[in-house]
Amino acid sequence: MNIVIIGAGAIGSLFGALLLKNNNVWLIGRKSHISAIKKSGLVIEDKTQLNVKINAEESVDRITSFPDLLILTVKSYDTESAILEARKIISKDTIVLSLQNGLDSVDKIKKFVDCKKIIAGVTTHGAFFYKPGFIKHTGKGTTILGELNGQKTKRIVNIVDTFNGIGIETIVSKNIIRDLWTKAIVNSSINPLTTFFQCKNGYLLKNPILEKLVEKVCMESTNIANTDGLNLSYDEMFEKTKEVIRNTSENQSSMLQSFKKGKKTEIESINGKLVEIGRKHDIDVSLNEMLIYSIESLIK
Repeated sequence: MNIVIIGAGAIGSLFGALLLKNNNVWLIGRKSHISAIKKSGLVIEDKTQLNVKINAEESVDRITSFPDLLILTVKSYDTESAILEARKIISKDTIVLSLQNGLDSVDKIKKFVDCKKIIAGVTTHGAFFYKPGFIKHTGKGTTILGELNGQKTKRIVNIVDTFNGIGIETIVSKNIIRDLWTKAIVNSSINPLTTFFQCKNGYLLKNPILEKLVEKVCMESTNIANTDGLNLSYDEMFEKTKEVIRNTSENQSSMLQSFKKGKKTEIESINGKLVEIGRKHDIDVSLNEMLIYSIESLIK
């Protein structure tokens, strides 16, 4: 399979290195990272040990063939610019996979790509951008891929089989929209707190005050989801959140990584979107609002 991954950060690079085993893969990323990969290869350390030579460029302009699968792993706020750039290599047969955080990434892609070409996914793998050319795989997890309409199509089965075939444990989702919500709730409860307190994920369960705060945020975010048509259990969502924290205990959340690099965070696409939806239904969003203000206060 010909695969192009746009957004070769931690997760994009990790998946690219793994998928290279049985596929032709191109990574599209930032200059410093791409330059390091071209010079010395892409190094994956920790849970996965790899050093691979992989096609890597700063833009899609050097790609001369249409990919079978285009994977977006860019930050949610970069989705529109990324898909606009990518349109030139999207053929009638190209499948576009959003493997991103946030509740609004798929909607942004839909503005420029036929929704029938789009699939979505979530992953609980933990990865850390150590330095250009080096990624640390800090936690193995599960990846879930699905059609937006929930159907188990031949193409989604083929892609899931491709992922499983190279060691990325992957399952077909019967309701990927629900899974995207679940990921957003988990992220809303972990990412801002780890960023504000500048701690690894695992510390949230070591500190009883922070663990309680995680629980409260998780409950509020779940309530927002349920008023928007979901039917999620508060207890199950909190257990899921704790499971992710335990599995990625040594990982720094993507939001904390962005903050430390002085980059824009995805707070608006995660907690901000939850607040927007909660206000629409006139329910309490005070904790998510507090987290937004907290992260904004760090940046000012």
